[in-house]
Amino acid sequence: MAYKGFDLTGKVALVTGGNGGIGFGMADAMAEAGADICIWGTNAAKNTAAVEKLKRHGKRVHSQLVDVGDEKAVEQGFAETIKTLGHVDNCVANAGVSGRGKGAILEMTTEEWHRVLRVNLDGVFFTFRTAAKHMVERGKGGSLVAMASTAAIEGAARSSHYGASKGGVCAFVRALSVELARYNISVNSILPGWIETAMTANAFNNEKFAGNVKPRIPQRRWGVEQDFGPIAVYLASDASRYTTGRDFVIDGGYTLF
Repeated sequence: MAYKGFDLTGKVALVTGGNGGIGFGMADAMAEAGADICIWGTNAAKNTAAVEKLKRHGKRVHSQLVDVGDEKAVEQGFAETIKTLGHVDNCVANAGVSGRGKGAILEMTTEEWHRVLRVNLDGVFFTFRTAAKHMVERGKGGSLVAMASTAAIEGAARSSHYGASKGGVCAFVRALSVELARYNISVNSILPGWIETAMTANAFNNEKFAGNVKPRIPQRRWGVEQDFGPIAVYLASDASRYTTGRDFVIDGGYTLF
């Protein structure tokens, strides 16, 4: 018999950026564990494809076009999620962007700096603020999970804006974990290492980069989206009700070696 603490039947999970990569891996696992799922994304075709895959679990699945860097879009999107699925028990702020162009500090433009923080940090703030209001008003607690990065705890050379955004997410999570504990709302972050996604494809296809980085991963492989299913289910479940304010590093041991 499976451990009942991980059963998500009756729960509703919202995953921003849930139409691919790590976000989809988390949504897929939570649906398999019994949760109804709402995914937010900015690509309609990817949203539709993700919904069709998730439906195989026999749960309610809904998708929406939402830009998390747009405050009003987040508020309106969350209202639609509630109208469609009734409530949200678990909110995963996964949507994010990487740095591009000239990322060295001597060449970085103000526009590039704000492009990254708009989604990676402001987007988490907008999403969590809206979700927290709903959870407090509903009075049944909940779980907030933010996608950070090992860039938050390492020196992200030539990507300082990305590192700053993810470091900010970790600090934000710790503050909220204390602030929202009285409402039975847990707040945690996940710090992925080198994971095979569309965002990392260019780097992983670079032989020099791959040759230098992969040997430093003790498990000697890139991470994949399925590696994030277990932590997603745990943090959405009643099994984690006494776990809050934690940074969960999932990197195959990379930051330890």
